[in-house]
Amino acid sequence: MIAHVPTRRGLLATAAGFGLCLQLLAVPARAADGEINKRKMVVVICRGGMDGLSVAPPIGDGEYRNLRGSLALSDTALPLDGTFALHPQLTAVHALANAGQARIVPAVATPDRARSHFEAQDVLETGAAGVYSTTSGWLNRAVETLSMHRKVDALSIGATAPLILRGKVQTASWSPGRTVDAEARLPTLLQDLYRNDSLLGPALARGLATETMAKDATAGLDGAGPSAMGGGKGAGGGPAQQAAARSLGQSLAGFMREPGGPTVAAISLDGFDSHANQAGLLATRLAYLDAVLDGLNTGLGPEWKNTVVVVATEFGRTARANGTGGTDHGTASTALLLGGALKPGGIVGDWPTLKQQALYENRDVAPTLDMRSLFKGVLVEHMDVDRSALDNIVFPNSAAAKPTSRLV
Repeated sequence: MIAHVPTRRGLLATAAGFGLCLQLLAVPARAADGEINKRKMVVVICRGGMDGLSVAPPIGDGEYRNLRGSLALSDTALPLDGTFALHPQLTAVHALANAGQARIVPAVATPDRARSHFEAQDVLETGAAGVYSTTSGWLNRAVETLSMHRKVDALSIGATAPLILRGKVQTASWSPGRTVDAEARLPTLLQDLYRNDSLLGPALARGLATETMAKDATAGLDGAGPSAMGGGKGAGGGPAQQAAARSLGQSLAGFMREPGGPTVAAISLDGFDSHANQAGLLATRLAYLDAVLDGLNTGLGPEWKNTVVVVATEFGRTARANGTGGTDHGTASTALLLGGALKPGGIVGDWPTLKQQALYENRDVAPTLDMRSLFKGVLVEHMDVDRSALDNIVFPNSAAAKPTSRLV
């Protein structure tokens, strides 16, 4: 038998061929990395406790009309399926739903059951299991985790940076045509100051909650409600306010569309606390929200296909109306998922129904999905955040809250 002895030229040729194979094998990985780098995420916080039964009324639930009374929207709602519809002011969201680019999450809540705006917003934005457990926001920690592997910038829209984007990572902020409102900023500064004070922290929260309810009892009766970004009394109701809201969404899209623009963004919309005259107040606020989302969609253009938007609130409202044409602080609410990257499908999570035995504490929509699971699902499937980091860093000690799957 004659042994084959490779020549130097043959070895070089073989090595070159092997190197070429490695390069070809690496192409899909690089392409995949490039696709991940294009992905964008926007979180919209609707402050005040947005009523999920108005956002996505369960018109097919046999208990809905009796519980809601004059607040029932069955005749005017925009149908989604045999059970759910959308509020009549959410026309752009409805069009996206019909195109497979919007889904509802009808019974979602944070792990904390507080019905205080300030405590519930703290848990929503920090991603912790309990109130005042940390001083940084889960979205900032998500950006910190992502930044270990690629360049990720974040932007907040509004006069003050929301807690959800505060933390170690420096983020940009932009306010649409206004300077920082010192009067509005003072409660936030005080909450930061007394966050870890076991006596003064809760006392301040109770005082601010009482002040908010007093304002609602007067301003809410004429449909004004709390002022909101992009407008004051009755913001979102007229053509000028609608144009401003759409412009706000388009402005955010413009930042995110720029080369090297932010990958992650957060925006807060106020005025969803509907203790009185809920029908008029929510029609105004949801029209404003719809216009912001429409502006974001149209403004992103081709980049919409790489985007997921999550719309969430700190808690829902009572299933039954109160005596002033409104609803009081509740538990589970409805979140919205939108975006061209979204996987088409029905509702996200499970619907507990509105049967009396199914209501939480005989008053609220019962939560069937942990809000952290929803956020985790988007972060792991769309933004490629490591699962271990999600369970331990982004949402501390949250391994039991598994990411919602098949979202994108």
